[in-house]
Amino acid sequence: MFSNYLIGLREGLEASLVVCILIAYLVKTERRDALRPIWIGIAVAVLIAMGFGCALEFGSQELTFQAQEALGGSLSIVAVGLVTWMVFWMRRTARHLKAELHGRLDAALAMGTGALVATAFLAVGREGLETALFVWASVHAASDGTPRPLIGVALGLATAVLLGWLFYRGALRINLAKFFTWTGGMLVVVAAGVLAYGFHDLQEADWIPGLTNQAFDISGTIPPDSWYGTLLKGVFNFQPDPTVLQVTVWLLYLVPTLVLFFAPVGFGSGKGKVKAPDDAPDDQGARPSAAPQTPQA
Repeated sequence: MFSNYLIGLREGLEASLVVCILIAYLVKTERRDALRPIWIGIAVAVLIAMGFGCALEFGSQELTFQAQEALGGSLSIVAVGLVTWMVFWMRRTARHLKAELHGRLDAALAMGTGALVATAFLAVGREGLETALFVWASVHAASDGTPRPLIGVALGLATAVLLGWLFYRGALRINLAKFFTWTGGMLVVVAAGVLAYGFHDLQEADWIPGLTNQAFDISGTIPPDSWYGTLLKGVFNFQPDPTVLQVTVWLLYLVPTLVLFFAPVGFGSGKGKVKAPDDAPDDQGARPSAAPQTPQA
């Protein structure tokens, strides 16, 4: 449940900050007439993301066991790739996010209503589709038969929306550079478990050999149905009897990815501060105190 809460919080907060920047900029430039198309684009993006998640869940139920495992394994690998790209992208470009969105919004304002809808849709839709895919892959890997993973995602998204609103109103100030750095690192750990389980799915689908070649079996020490076994499974997608391939894939992904992610280079070092918009007035003309801010060297 915690891993899915983290996914919902991390992805949801990125989307919330994007929305905050767009809305604050329109209010600041006295273009409130453009708020309606922006909200329409955001609503369409959310609906498509939810529809994509439902299609993955219900569409896969009609497949044979081997086809389900092949689909689950393939999409898990794709999801991990997208999430890995996302956390590194956010590390490198967060300092320029506000300026980039302002530029796109200026161009859309000049082009008309349709361009505004498209701008909001594209800005939020990417986060929504990534979230839907990675949540589905994570829930599929956990496979505990309970609604807890979905509850975790819902709570994470609700927290992200609340934080985004507090940022916009100027009621909350946190160091988002550190937040995105540490949550990104934890998300890499979660992604490593999803990736390992994805390869296990491909082994069960007979796409990759080695299903019976176990690296170790500590089921007696950590029973999968124990509270701590369930906790490890839910947070890290831990499996007490992994195959050699699973362990190899887990190590080959996790170690170099974490080393690169926490390398002290620019934004990735966690130095500097990134906040929600502080140069755009809210509806009452107040200046929110949490805006994306260029990190200091």
